[in-house]
Amino acid sequence: MIVAFIDAYKALFGVEPICRVLRDHDLLIAPSTYYAAKSRPPSARQQSDEVRLEDVKRIHRENYGVYGVRKVWHALQREGIQIGRDQVARLMRRAGLRGVSRRARARRGPVSEPEVRVADLVRREWFRDAPDVVWVSDFTHVLTREGWVYVSFLQDAFSRHILGFTVATSKTTELVSRALDQAVSVRRRNDVTFLADGVLVHSDAGSQYTSLAYSQKLHDHGLVGSIGRVGTAYDNALMESTIGLFKTELIHARATGWQSRQEVETATARWVAWFNRDRLHGELGHQTPIEIEMAYAHQRGQSRQAA
Repeated sequence: MIVAFIDAYKALFGVEPICRVLRDHDLLIAPSTYYAAKSRPPSARQQSDEVRLEDVKRIHRENYGVYGVRKVWHALQREGIQIGRDQVARLMRRAGLRGVSRRARARRGPVSEPEVRVADLVRREWFRDAPDVVWVSDFTHVLTREGWVYVSFLQDAFSRHILGFTVATSKTTELVSRALDQAVSVRRRNDVTFLADGVLVHSDAGSQYTSLAYSQKLHDHGLVGSIGRVGTAYDNALMESTIGLFKTELIHARATGWQSRQEVETATARWVAWFNRDRLHGELGHQTPIEIEMAYAHQRGQSRQAA
């Protein structure tokens, strides 16, 4: 630290005057000690730090600048780069890099539409043993220079795979219905034999999800609706968590704000693709949603062969 301090100010004050001032403050270092330190070759640790610092910066940059020490370390391990977690922490401090933390989510007001009464069939048991058992859905709002826009998501609870999202300038039933259509389409595109029959689609008690039109959409696809209790955010906590990540990692991270609905939609599409294919999830053992589903499909295939 003292050598770095002298390096920073020696052009302005000179080495010997700086050493005299430091000595007056009980920081004893002679000019000869400074020059000897500068002439020594870099230690093995210093050389390793210089090489790995660029890897740490790259991982942080490629992942929206949101990864903290743990995720950066896991990402480097996945690339076969041998580095200790403490070294990652040290290098991130040196580079001024840090992860992001989520803000509390503001709740939206209701929209008046004809409603149906739907029971909570999930009861916070999102983590089933397979994909396409429980889907969760919710939406949030983003302020742009054109006004408010609304972003709806639908996610598989097992794998965290975001199957559908839509962006619109109004928060009608169509906003959430289109995300539902998209999710069914994604599953059928990847598996022509996919049947949505019996999949539980869970949401909060917002009027968009309790409307007659949404209930009919669920029925048309063979899906089964499930609604959490009014005023109980924990009943849809899994989707709340994903939307919290979306707001933290993408929306709030942009200091200049958002210009338009189209800009939000384009950025959201990129974020969703990264979230599904590249983002490491601690709850998934630091794997991605796509990897979780591929592993499940592989395991199921092996079980069928064994049978």
